Amino acid sequence: MKTNPFDPITLEVLWNRLISITNEQAAALMRASFTTVVREAGDLSAGVFDARGNMIAQAVTGTPGHINCMATSVRHFLREYPMKNLQPGDTLVTNDPWLASGHHHDLTVVTPVFHRGRAIGLFANTCHVMDIGGRIFGADAPSIYEEGLAIPIMKLVDGGRMNEDLIRIIRANVRVPQMVLGDVYAMIAANEVGGKKLVEMMEDHDLSDLDGLSTAIIERSEHSMREAIRAIPDGTYCHQIDMDGFDEPIAVKLAITVAGDCMIADYTGTSPQSDRGINVVYSYCHAYTTYPIKCSVSPEVPNNEGSFRPLTVIAPEGCILNCQRPAPVGARHILGHFLSAAVFGALSHVIPDRVIADGSQGLWNTQFDGTDERGDHFCYVFFSAGGTGARPTKDGLSATAFPSGIHGVPVELVENVSPIFIECRELIPDSGGPGKFRGGLGQRMVLKVRGGHSSQHSPMYDRIRFAAKGFAGGLDGAKGRIYLDDGTVPHAKTKYILKPGQRVTLELPGGGGFYQPEERDPEMVREDVIDGLVSLAQAREVYRVALDPATSELDLKETERLRTAT
Repeated sequence: MKTNPFDPITLEVLWNRLISITNEQAAALMRASFTTVVREAGDLSAGVFDARGNMIAQAVTGTPGHINCMATSVRHFLREYPMKNLQPGDTLVTNDPWLASGHHHDLTVVTPVFHRGRAIGLFANTCHVMDIGGRIFGADAPSIYEEGLAIPIMKLVDGGRMNEDLIRIIRANVRVPQMVLGDVYAMIAANEVGGKKLVEMMEDHDLSDLDGLSTAIIERSEHSMREAIRAIPDGTYCHQIDMDGFDEPIAVKLAITVAGDCMIADYTGTSPQSDRGINVVYSYCHAYTTYPIKCSVSPEVPNNEGSFRPLTVIAPEGCILNCQRPAPVGARHILGHFLSAAVFGALSHVIPDRVIADGSQGLWNTQFDGTDERGDHFCYVFFSAGGTGARPTKDGLSATAFPSGIHGVPVELVENVSPIFIECRELIPDSGGPGKFRGGLGQRMVLKVRGGHSSQHSPMYDRIRFAAKGFAGGLDGAKGRIYLDDGTVPHAKTKYILKPGQRVTLELPGGGGFYQPEERDPEMVREDVIDGLVSLAQAREVYRVALDPATSELDLKETERLRTAT
């Protein structure tokens, strides 16, 4: 490590000030956002970068797919617009999937910060906009050219003057321009908030640039990450996961090699890229590989340029995790979110006490497009989650997104801002994989669209064919389902027309269990039955716990007999 110019107390003060600044940046974006996607669900990221494009710190909110992709994408911006060519009042933008966060619906906005007459750093944020034109958000496009408006890296604001031509192009291409452009202005404002607060910090501590502080933080993070990796036995640890795919299953093969203080994640042997929009660009693959590695290996180390340096991710060109243009990528999250299951499965061979069982993984993204009760066009998307996998010491979380961290939007808000009516939203009993620690439960949702018009439903769902696997003797979680009230079963990744008054039911998958079900404390099983999470039948037949059907009182003698018999 290089010499650190800051004493430990000053460094800690400055570090916490940076975290506070990025949190204010994110809060400004969320509060100014025009959509529940950003405002309520938190589908965004925010971070501060040094003049070389190294990510120093990030806000506590946001998704790994956004923040870890942004850590790479800022360098692409600087190659197109070097810092020496930027001026106060400039702001850059792109939604190029291969240069930003993997699909056209994510905009990344980057703003340089100037202090004492020179550019000293940048603020960046990424968020999912409600619409980007082309087909509505979905997985069934056969080409990137059908997935919406493509914005190359360009100036959104030039010396304080808005690029009105770009704004007009966006307005002419999207279905809900007020929502989309409202979020664009919110993104610009959020970076301005971050820049102002950063300059205040530098004035308070008489800093002329960020170089020394950035180096100190990044080197400490890199050193700590390498020390954590060095504590893991050298070797190669392999795992394979299977996913529904579009029409045919997809296999992801992963070999993680630990060599000293370095770790290599190699996806050689993974299925080739698809002709539908479930492909993943390399930066998104890298993002959702490095995140679960960090969660397992060294969760306390800050997530920045330093924590990435000991990690290498290999995904052969042309595989579904490193797709090449013009591959469609609209629903790249469906596959990308599953990479944590591959990482945890591989690491379970060497650090089993620091991983979690398979969960529902991918968000179930639900997009509707049509005409509302007033006869106006509407376009709305919301995110839902099934259960997470059980942990080595705790149950999984029900109806909770992992690894994305996206929040579910309350029913009342969905119904307030769209004509979607949610008749039912409930946890599904017995959907969590049984184990000493139970997998999180999936949820059931019954939806229809108010008014007398047909609507287009674009589902982006997985784990219909392949359940979340349990670990170390734990059992699998329940699979997901989608069906209409007339018994029709739509394709889980293809648009279809929902008729007026027709209902669609979504049953999201549960997470896998950890350790054998017979090891679960009978009192915990009893509590699950009382809470409606586990049925009496599953308690007896799977957990081998006998309860009185009328009182739910525990029959210890019968329970001992059942468990001894197995």
